[in-house]
Parts: sequence; C-alpha cells; structure tokens
Amino acid sequence: MRRTPLIGMLAGVALTLAACGGDGDGNGGGNAGGGLTGRGPITIATGKDRSGNMQKMIDAWNAAHPQEKVRVIELPDEPNDQRQQMIQNATTRSDAYTVLNLDVVWTAEFAANRWLVELPEDKLDLKALLPATVPTGQYRGRLYAMPLNSDAGLLYYRTDLLKKAGVAGPPKTWAEMWAACDKVRALPEGRNVDCFLTEVGKTEGLTVSTAEAVASAGGTIVDASGKPAVTSPQARAGVEFLVGAMKDGRMPRAALTLDGEGGRRHFQAGKLLFHRQWPYQYELANADDGSSKVAGKFAVAPIPGQNGPGTANLGGHNYAISAFAKNKATALDFIRYMADAKQQKADSLATGKAPTVAALYDDPEMVKKFPFLPTLKTAIETAKPRPAAVRYGDVTAAIQGAVYDALGGRATSDKALADLQTRLAQLATS
Repeated sequence: MRRTPLIGMLAGVALTLAACGGDGDGNGGGNAGGGLTGRGPITIATGKDRSGNMQKMIDAWNAAHPQEKVRVIELPDEPNDQRQQMIQNATTRSDAYTVLNLDVVWTAEFAANRWLVELPEDKLDLKALLPATVPTGQYRGRLYAMPLNSDAGLLYYRTDLLKKAGVAGPPKTWAEMWAACDKVRALPEGRNVDCFLTEVGKTEGLTVSTAEAVASAGGTIVDASGKPAVTSPQARAGVEFLVGAMKDGRMPRAALTLDGEGGRRHFQAGKLLFHRQWPYQYELANADDGSSKVAGKFAVAPIPGQNGPGTANLGGHNYAISAFAKNKATALDFIRYMADAKQQKADSLATGKAPTVAALYDDPEMVKKFPFLPTLKTAIETAKPRPAAVRYGDVTAAIQGAVYDALGGRATSDKALADLQTRLAQLATS
C-alpha cells in the first residue's frame, strides 16, 4: 500500500457484500488458535521486498530458529496480482504459503471464505496498536490478521517552489492547491512541473484515489446502512475533482498509466509540485545518494479537501496464517516476532513504513527522522477504510472501471456513477 498498501469511505461498517460469508468453525474459523499446531519451516507470501529489510529481519529470525526457518515468496508488485495469486493458492488448498502479507481490505474476503485461521487475541498485543488499525484485521468480531504496517495518504509538496512563488504553506483545500499551482507555473522554474498527481491508473490505486476524493468532498461510496451512495452530490464532487484535474491539465495524462512507483519516480525527478502518496516515499525522496532531485526540498501535509483538510484512506498490511499451511505454531510465533515494537521500529527506521504500534509515533528517534509522524498519526486516526467486502475483487473492479472511463472521457461523471451505483447494488444482493 502503501499499497496498500483501495472503496469507500466508511469506518468500521462492512458492506452487505460481506454478509454472505461463512462463520463458525471450519478451516477459517473455530476457536481462536485451535488449529495453530505444528513446528518447522514456513514461508511468507508478500509483495516485493524492495528495501531488503524484510529479508534482514527474517535472517535474524532464521539464525535464532534454525529448525523453523522462514522463506520469502515474493509476489508481483501490483496488489491485484498479489491477491489473485493468494486466492489461487487458497482455492487449491495448497500449503505453499504459510503467512500471508495481506492488504488490510482483503481480511473479510479471506476470512469469510475460510482461507485463514483465527488468531488468538490473548497471545497478540492488540492494546499496543493504534486503535484504528485493529478492525482491519478482524472479521465479524474475530481476529484473523495482525496489523503490521499502517498507512494513510499524505500530500507531498515542494517547499522550494512554493516559497519562490510566495505561497505561505501547503494547501488545505483543492482550490488553494490549484491557486498555488498557477503561481508556481508562472515561474521559470515551474514551467515544466506538473501540478498534481494521485494514482488514477486502472489499478487498486484508483480505488484509493476515488475513496479519498469522495470522502474529502463529504461523501461516501457506501452509506452507514451498507448501501451504495455514489450518486450523491458529494460523491459526484469527489469524482469531478479527479476528472477535472485530468481535463484541465493539472494532472498529467501520463497519470493514467503510472502506478505508485511511477509516481514516486516522477516526484523524485523534480517534475511534480503536489503528490498524494503513502509514507514510504519520504525516506526515498530524501535520499542523498543522487537518486532524488528533491531531497531537502519538500515537506508533507494532510491531503486537501473540497472545503478544508481532506480525509485520507486507511491502508496498511496485516499478517495472517493460511488455513491450509503446515507448522502454524511457528507461524504465530513469527508473526509475534515481526509485530513486536522493537522490530516495527527497526523496520520503520530502515524503510519509512508506518508502524502500527502507537508508542512509536511519539518515539524521539522516530520523530527526529520522520518529522511528519504527528501528521501521519492524525491522518491514520481520522482516515476512512474501504468497506469489508467478501467479493472485494468485483467491487474494486467496478469502481476502477467506472471512474477510469470518466477520467478518459469515455463517460460523463454522472453516467459513470449511475452505472457504478447499479453495479454495486447488484453485488450487494448477489
């Protein structure tokens, strides 16, 4: 997610889409920890370990547990592809994957299909975590995944260019952002700088961007009763923010094909004024090895909204145990090891990933290295998660398809949202 590690805006309410999932005992349910037996080698299925720090942490585990070594299985970069490979593994009841590094929004789908074992809450320190992160690992009041990394969207902005243009600080509203952009573009240094970028390619990132834009306009994709609400004026305003940015040239056409890493490279090359991105970018963009042209020239703020500060999407990754894996007792111990505050701090310092342990947001060493941590903590605490949906793949595909058509000019915002309302209603009753 960062990719987090993204539908709707609703905090803690599961879509009626989730209501058809199973419950009770079985491969994915039953008594907490009841099936957590067996010791020996295990695997972890995860996205790319670009920093190498995950492997470093696992090497330390392996050195201390020579009979219970962990092997990393790296999955593709794109979250949709990661999810598909994990589902394929589960539907064949394969024991190839032991620990699953899940996007927070997949918990309901995997738990409802009994692809996960329930985790024993009395053996995991949930009280140490940011409260907002705990529900991301739960399904129907039971814990199926341990929150390991959190995430919330942030606005990265070029302090040097804003200062040169006489702009006092980061924008709090969309209108302020466009006004600042116009001033920067009037400078010789700003002529070839794109104004704004958020993920709008036809990937999970577009679901995130849509969710944030709709919430930041005061709307929601799913209302409190679990019914689709994308035809509201507020939801339309959020989508129109994205469509208008593309139409007016404030967001480059290249955004339609850029993923999160492509956007990061665009920002680090000095070609972007405002960038909605996850916390992991901070460390990379501040690198002093020549890989970033904006090191020391940017800062981080809350994302802007229609009438004031916006509402970020809650992302992150959680560790779960496959219902079909061997050596589940080892897997639980490994998850406890990775979730420990000491390990989370070391990982955050090395990679810039947001921890889930609340105390780390006030840790002096952490705050010194990442001055934006107070901003991030507030963003996580006020962020809105995507609804838990058993048929999440269908839901996010519907959002991506509708909004991508509007962005590309193949449908008006009203037509795209009307079609999306119909499709989400169908999914909610099927």
